[in-house]
Formats: sequence, C-alpha cells, structure tokens
Amino acid sequence: MINIKKFSNVCYLLIFAVLLQTACEKPSSDIPEVKKEMAQTNVTETEVYTTAHKTDLNLTKTGTVNFEKFQQPLETEASILVNKDRLHQTFVGIGAALTDASAETFYKLDQDQQDLFMEAYYSIDKGIGYSLGRTIIHSCDFSSGSYTYIEEGDADLKTFNIDHDRKFRLPFTKKAIEAAGGELLMYASPWSPPAFMKTNGNMLQGGKLKPEFYQSWANYYIKFIEAYEKEGIPIWGLSIQNEPMATQRWESCIYSAEEERDFLKNFLGPTLEKSGMGDKKVIVWDHNRDLLFERANVILSDPEANKYVWGTGFHWYEDWKDGTPMFKNVAGVNDAYPDKKLIFTEGCNEGYNLERLNNDDPKLAERYGKAMINDFNNGTVAWTDWNILLDQTGGPNHVGNLCFSPVHGNTETGKLMLTRSYYYIGHFSKFIRPGAKRISTGTTANQLSATSFLNTDGSVVVVAMNSSDQDLNYMLSFDQQTAKLSMPAHAIQTIILK
Repeated sequence: MINIKKFSNVCYLLIFAVLLQTACEKPSSDIPEVKKEMAQTNVTETEVYTTAHKTDLNLTKTGTVNFEKFQQPLETEASILVNKDRLHQTFVGIGAALTDASAETFYKLDQDQQDLFMEAYYSIDKGIGYSLGRTIIHSCDFSSGSYTYIEEGDADLKTFNIDHDRKFRLPFTKKAIEAAGGELLMYASPWSPPAFMKTNGNMLQGGKLKPEFYQSWANYYIKFIEAYEKEGIPIWGLSIQNEPMATQRWESCIYSAEEERDFLKNFLGPTLEKSGMGDKKVIVWDHNRDLLFERANVILSDPEANKYVWGTGFHWYEDWKDGTPMFKNVAGVNDAYPDKKLIFTEGCNEGYNLERLNNDDPKLAERYGKAMINDFNNGTVAWTDWNILLDQTGGPNHVGNLCFSPVHGNTETGKLMLTRSYYYIGHFSKFIRPGAKRISTGTTANQLSATSFLNTDGSVVVVAMNSSDQDLNYMLSFDQQTAKLSMPAHAIQTIILK
C-alpha cells in the first residue's frame, strides 16, 4: 500500500524543485560585479511596511524580520523564495501622466494641499518617490477641450506654439520636476494628429493619418520636443501613438502594425536622427496587452524599424471583459526580443464611482498590485499610471470618460484624497529605485504573489500581496535563511533586507 503522506511530501519536494528551477531562469549576464556583491551579502537590517484594506495601515512600518536556518515549506504553507543569484532587467522607474486634467485640478487646490501633493508623489523620504512621467502632445480626453499647437491647415507648422500649455500643464510639470529633485524622466504621447491631417477630418472618432502628411506629422514631434526642452522640461522619450487600434469618441488615430512600422522607419525615426534627437527613447504600440506580441513582432522583426525602437509600451484595458490580464504576452515579447525594453504606459480604474472609494473596495488597489508584480516579473522595466490627479468627479474630461486616480482633489473644498491605490503603488516606487535589478522570485500559493529587486545600494526589496479574504501566514526564504511573516487579508507588504 502507498503511504499517502510520504507520497504527498515527495511530490511537494519535486514541485518545489521545479519552482526553484523556474525562479532561476534567464539570468542577466552583464552584471558580474552586482552578483559578486550579492554573494557576500548578510542580512543585518530588516523592515516591513504594510497597507491593508479595512484598517488604518497605509505604508505603515509594521515590524522587522527574523531570519533563521532555511526551512523547507510544507504543502499547506504559503512561501516566497528569492533566488539572489539570478538577476534580470534593470529598473527604470515608476510614475504617472501629468495631463491637462491633472494640472487644472492641481491649481484649484489650497496651497498647502498643492505642497502636500508634490511631497506625496515625489519625495522619497516623505512620499513615494516617483521618478517617471508621461505628458500629452496637445489634447486628449483628459483635457477640457480639443486643441492643437498649430492653426488648422498649417502643414508647414509655421504657427506652432505651446501657449495653451503655459496656463496649467507647463508650470505643473516644472513643479513636479523640482519636487523630484530636479530630474524626472518624461516621455510624450499624441492622441491624434490635427484634424486636417486625418482621413476623417476629425481629431475624434479614430480615422487615419493621411500619407501626404507623414512628414509634417513627424516634424510636429520635433517641434514639441524643442518647445518643451526650451521651457526646461527635457523629453526622455516618446510613443508614436496612444492606443493605435482604438476608435474612441475622444482624440484617437488608427495605425495598423505595418503602418506604424513604416511611419517609424521612413519618417519619424530618420527625422529624429536628422534633428539630433536620435537618443530619444521611441516606444511602439502603447496599447493593450492582447495584441502586444503581434504588434511587437511586426515592427521589431523589421531591421530598419527595429533600430529606432527603444521598447514596446502597453496598457491593461484588455482585462475589461473577464478580468484576466494577458501577462503571458508581456513575457512573450521579453523572450522574443530581449534586447528591447518593455514599459507599462497607461492604466487606470474606469467608471468613477465615489461609493467604491468610500467603501474601500480592494479591487481598485489590487488591480495595481497584481499588474505591477506580474509585469515586472515578466520583464517590464518601467511602469506608468494614467492621470496622476483627478477631481472629485473623476475628471475633468471633455467627453465624460470619468475615471479613478490614486489621488483625487476636491475642487470645492480644496483638499486632497489619497486612495489605497496610491499606497499600493508606493510599495514599489518608494523602495525600488532606478538602477535596481530584478531578482528571481517564486511563490507557492495562489493568493500570494511577489516580486523582488536588488537596489544599487545593496538593499533587497521584496513586495508581496495577499489578495484573499483571510489573514495569511507565510515564509520568506532568502540566502539559505527563512523567516516567518504574516499579512492581513487584502493587503500588500514591502520587506526591506539590508
């Protein structure tokens, strides 16, 4: 007769061995000096920070970690294994979009709340240390109305100016850069070319860029970058088109994969080079994960287009039907094109509803936690939230597409509301700093997810999330040592190892 208990333990050991092997896949080969440093690391200091729904815990320091001799977890135990010898992509940063809506809302807040906002997002010590930002090239839906930087019909761009942005977005962006210590990686995205350049004669409702305006539109990016940099706002990169497969009731423009590829290799790429901007990071796709692999394959398999591409951008809205994000496509692009980067360029919770915030709905914040953990574990180097700030209605938005933001500003009271989503993002952005390397990480329970990074100062950051309705006891194994921890229901924790 088979001893069921012994057989079960043997099976579990085999499963754990497979998990360990999986956590060890695809090591980075260009960082021997970092690996040497890790091999000599001994954990001497630890900190645990926790955010939990239905509690007062918001990025609250809740204890330390006591490591003991390595302990093999049983099949009934939740566990995180961090393999310190397997290092992957280099982390670029985390941030959000500084839209017209965000800027307009900001300047309707009380002065002390404006100061609090900048500190909350950009201070590393007192806030969550954002290091990345996205801006828009003229209007999007989160503007008070449609506008461009030229007069209609001006294909030569002789009337180009950014005067519209001087009232709100330019000063807002400058304040953000100052609050971030004088440096913030900014990239720009257009939602639509001017109406006269499009097949439908409208900035809204999709349409395509007419071939006779390809060069004029490429020149438009150059004009925008030059104008913003003249204002003291360096542009680190740009995406070619926001959501190029979506016909929206707001500003939108359609490109097939082949059209985006050809516009890049024949117009935008050469124009950037001729203008001395060949170092700008060009991001392709900038749409949902569902078509991510197909889009990247068409563009990146073409050598003439590939040479201009820094990376592929993606959003999370493919999960609106059944709530299932397609993280496998992020991994697929990372596997197929490991020399190119992956960047999450936009995500928000749609359909603003104040009751969900007041009821502390965990799904809002957990969508961020789940996406960030999985996107990073599949090779993503940077992660950008959508609007960094919206008002108490989820706007302003000139077509009524109202959404949630991690921080809302009440323009009637002049006060800020920091939501749980803000704190969830902070569990990553505050502690994982630019230049960090991701470390292979595995978990043994479906309700427990985790990712880990090695910072340039030698500290290790483990971010773990419990998405279940029950408090969770779990083990953390690192460098042949094991610690026992606990996490409340619907919570996220950051564990710092120094």
